[in-house]
Amino acid sequence: MVTAAQLKAARALLSMDQRMLAEVSGLSLPTIQRMETSDGIIRGNVDSLVKLIAALDAVGVELLNEGTVSEGGGRGVRLKR
Repeated sequence: MVTAAQLKAARALLSMDQRMLAEVSGLSLPTIQRMETSDGIIRGNVDSLVKLIAALDAVGVELLNEGTVSEGGGRGVRLKR
């Protein structure tokens, strides 16, 4: 699962705008915009979420879910090594 805050943070880490993320993920710009305005966890088409997560992974961002081993223990994002 991914939250709107994680999506925004991931884009910020990559200096990527919404249009660029739409192109990289194969999703439409309105879909990305809708995802980012979600309240909390992004809900939507499973295929779209899979494409989004795969695109972020491909460009070097790792999404951290609640409880993932990290100092804070909460959700987040980080650049992959």
